[in-house]
Amino acid sequence: MLRRCVALCPIAAALIASPAAADDRTFEAALADFRTFHRSEMQRSGIAGSSFYVVRDGATVVADHLGEQDAEAHVPVDARTIYHWASITKTMTGIAIMQLRDRGLLKLDDPIVRYVPELARVHNSFGDTGAITLRHLMSHSAGFRGGTWPWRDQEWQPFEPPGWAQLEAMLPYTDVQFRPGSRFRYSNPGIVYLGQVIERLSGEDYEVYVDKNILRPLGMHASYFDRTPPHLLPHRSHSYYIRKGKGKRTPAPFDVETGVTVSNGGLNAPLPDMAKYVAFLLGDPARQGEYDLILKRSSIDEMWQPQISAGEDFTQGRMARTTQSGLSFFIDRTNTVRIVGHNGDQNGFRAYLSLCPDQRVGSLLAFNTETRGVENAPANRTMPESRIALATDSLCEALAKP
Repeated sequence: MLRRCVALCPIAAALIASPAAADDRTFEAALADFRTFHRSEMQRSGIAGSSFYVVRDGATVVADHLGEQDAEAHVPVDARTIYHWASITKTMTGIAIMQLRDRGLLKLDDPIVRYVPELARVHNSFGDTGAITLRHLMSHSAGFRGGTWPWRDQEWQPFEPPGWAQLEAMLPYTDVQFRPGSRFRYSNPGIVYLGQVIERLSGEDYEVYVDKNILRPLGMHASYFDRTPPHLLPHRSHSYYIRKGKGKRTPAPFDVETGVTVSNGGLNAPLPDMAKYVAFLLGDPARQGEYDLILKRSSIDEMWQPQISAGEDFTQGRMARTTQSGLSFFIDRTNTVRIVGHNGDQNGFRAYLSLCPDQRVGSLLAFNTETRGVENAPANRTMPESRIALATDSLCEALAKP
């Protein structure tokens, strides 16, 4: 879920120099420490490229870019570099569901089989599949498996199923693994089922619906799903793996399709576009009328209410024993701050969206290299990307100090 550098943006410099004082100076010190850590961890682990943004009170106050978007051609990362945001897409899927709810087209406690009746064919030893609701799917408590395919970890398996027909054919071989609503298990197919709800109620492809109802209203004009438009290809980041025992960086497939799982992880975007998304999520009284046309503030706050404990499932990397699942977002606390967010991990990309709503601060952290199994990792076996993401908490904590 949740966490070549350039100088501070002028806005950030003004904030830190302003009489608003001690908290900004503390923030500046925490930011300097983070930047040093970010750079050193990338160099130590062999990550090719990374970007880091901070959005505060609706403005981008930090915009850092490090390394290369194409390590073979030595193309540097910059503000136009397009990363794959993987499962952070799920937050937009959740927003789309809430939009349809607010328009009176569904209720969160409706059974999923009302909208995707094919799901009645799954094996459910716990009773009626009609008891599985949209809310269960949004909070990852419906009981479905984690991976789209049962063989997700096998090298021979296909990347992602291209169409609904492939998943529909698997439904008689899909089981509900625990009583819906009784516990948390992160589920990719559960979000694909929500994508089907969006398409069937709106009458539009998922990508078209989200483009019309989220991306365009926010001015995210360089953001898109799956294959890159030709005019943006020069800015599309390549991605890489560093695998255990191999020790060297190897390229991942370039510019892939997520197929029917697009609602689960198909988003691609540069950091300036994603900063607009963060500003929307954090809210701004001066722009709230404009933002309410996308989704009301009360509905976003509703998504950030804990639904079920997620602390026993560490598949999201950033998660801890204290993590709660909300509606398409995860919620946690440090000693001083509330954190809301999500992370993403696919095809060599790792990405983190982390919000501190009470401090009106959010951060975005993206990597084009996955270091799972990197040699000489610390004893806690946490990947460098996750350690860097966790270090962003210090920025919110600096602002929360009395």
